[in-house]
Amino acid sequence: MEMLFGGRYVLLLMSLFSIYCGLIYNEFFSVPFHIFGGSAYKCRDVTCSDAKSAGLIKFRDPYPFGVDPSWRGSRSELPFLNSLKMKMSILIGVAQMNLGIVLSYFNARFFRSSLDIRYQFVPQMIFLNSLFGYLSLLIIIKWCTGSQADLYHVMIYMFLSPTDDLGENELFWGQRPLQIVLLLLALVAVPWMLFPKPFILKKLHSERFQGRTYGLLGSSEFDLDVEPDSARDHHEEFNFSEVFVHQMIHSIEFVLGAVSNTASYLRLWALSLAHSELSTVFYEKVLLLAWG
Repeated sequence: MEMLFGGRYVLLLMSLFSIYCGLIYNEFFSVPFHIFGGSAYKCRDVTCSDAKSAGLIKFRDPYPFGVDPSWRGSRSELPFLNSLKMKMSILIGVAQMNLGIVLSYFNARFFRSSLDIRYQFVPQMIFLNSLFGYLSLLIIIKWCTGSQADLYHVMIYMFLSPTDDLGENELFWGQRPLQIVLLLLALVAVPWMLFPKPFILKKLHSERFQGRTYGLLGSSEFDLDVEPDSARDHHEEFNFSEVFVHQMIHSIEFVLGAVSNTASYLRLWALSLAHSELSTVFYEKVLLLAWG
């Protein structure tokens, strides 16, 4: 019992999160429950004999909280949950990556590094939100408007042919010029991250070296034979090529990481689908058979 007592808070949090996820999907061990009232969908016929093949029709406002339980067992259950979980994973991923960049801002402010704020935090926020923040905005607009736009098509052709007409994939007025502006901002943010900081550091070090050299040469106590040239040693400590390579690695890592991390968050979607299917199998093939 000592191990359970030591992990009592972990067990409490796990149980609370499980209850929360159950409320989101309105189900218990993959069994749907109408916790928050009746469904927004009904069967096409009175007996519901054809519900799983012919699908459901909507006859009232959307379910007030979480996923409508009537999706469970319907013909369009998997396509609907696939789309929902994939988009939710992207929203969570973009929010957490933005949180990481905001934390880097507080880090830079704590160490009083204005260079990191101006030449890392700002372009990183611009790059991430110009591409994936915009994708998150499109997801929310699509949910709110019920549009049938293909977001894959929108994001791919934002890069390949940004000036082309969007047609049925246009979600709001002014979308095409906004996409061109966001694409230009993302392109500008990459050299903004890469070039200014190493050159500014080089300039600051050279100015400091010159000022210190002039101060030492003007001093009567300065003796080249006795004292080492500390200013020259200090200047030689700054390796511009090393700083530039480090900044380049950091910039490339962020740009590639923004893409790969967003895709990596889709594992939440895969795990959620796998968990749901395993729960269904457990319920149908173990519990129902045992009770039968």
